[in-house]
Amino acid sequence: MKLVTYLSGSEERLAMLSGDLLYDAADLHSSLPSTMRAFLEGWDDLYPLIAQSKPGGTGIPVDDALLLAPVPHPVSLRDGYAFRRHVETARRNRGLDMIPAFDAFPVFYFGNHTTVQGQGDIHCMPDHFEKLDYELECAIVICRQGTNIPATEADRYIGGLMIMNDMSARTLQMEEMQLSLGPAKGKDFCTVLGPWLVTTDELEQYETPCKPGHTGRSWNLEMTAAVNGITLSKGNFADMSWTFAELIERASYGATLYPGDVIGSGTVGRGCLLELNGTARRESPGHKEQWLQPGDKVALEVTGLGKLCNTIIRQPTHWSILNQKKKHADTSR
Repeated sequence: MKLVTYLSGSEERLAMLSGDLLYDAADLHSSLPSTMRAFLEGWDDLYPLIAQSKPGGTGIPVDDALLLAPVPHPVSLRDGYAFRRHVETARRNRGLDMIPAFDAFPVFYFGNHTTVQGQGDIHCMPDHFEKLDYELECAIVICRQGTNIPATEADRYIGGLMIMNDMSARTLQMEEMQLSLGPAKGKDFCTVLGPWLVTTDELEQYETPCKPGHTGRSWNLEMTAAVNGITLSKGNFADMSWTFAELIERASYGATLYPGDVIGSGTVGRGCLLELNGTARRESPGHKEQWLQPGDKVALEVTGLGKLCNTIIRQPTHWSILNQKKKHADTSR
């Protein structure tokens, strides 16, 4: 099942996608709520109702609807670091050995859940264009409350999967992380989710064993990222080393997860410009780096999860925190 949040007038509405048509939750069953948040909070009672509903009447063509992020107001946003190839390559490109801690436990950082958006325009400040990057990922949403959830039970807390683009301003990110904090300003301006939430029952045909020594469900899903119609990144979700079940176990240790919490996978191998540029530069020192520019169209596509499209827009302002930093550095000499 594919679940969507769309805008009807000024109201956010929950709908089910069937074929090319959206069917509003209210038209599927009188007991279904109008929002994704309420639906997730009542998952155990409400999921059977929508799963058994038969679309009827006149649906809304999905191409005519204004789609928001499937989970437009996450309770929280965490992003993992679960693909070994991405971590290993990014470190090698910086002249660093692979860090052994990667194989010891899964890690994540907290993102800004208030700047989550769906497909459409991404508005960026001038400093964001200092090495602006996409990141090709998948994400889950939690559908049941739980604390200290073991990985062996964690898959039942997954409401569904969606594509995630963890937008990154690399210069801001790298500067602040020199102080062993972050990422923060390099990430908090935008995270994209969509185009819809796909429940795990619809993905059963793609299930594949997870990596040896790990626990949890895994899916064989091809992943691509294209900029202006040119494919730059290719990967597979089955390459995820740490599973979502293991990320849930880690995240819920001594903390409560709630319906509406979103957890990202981290970037698939070769799934961002930082990694692609670093590898090309290491192999050819004269490589001309590519970063996202105003007007660029970014399309992330994942088997079974759809295609998430965004256009990069420059905000009409010249104010810069990078310039402020330089002024402070000059006056402190």
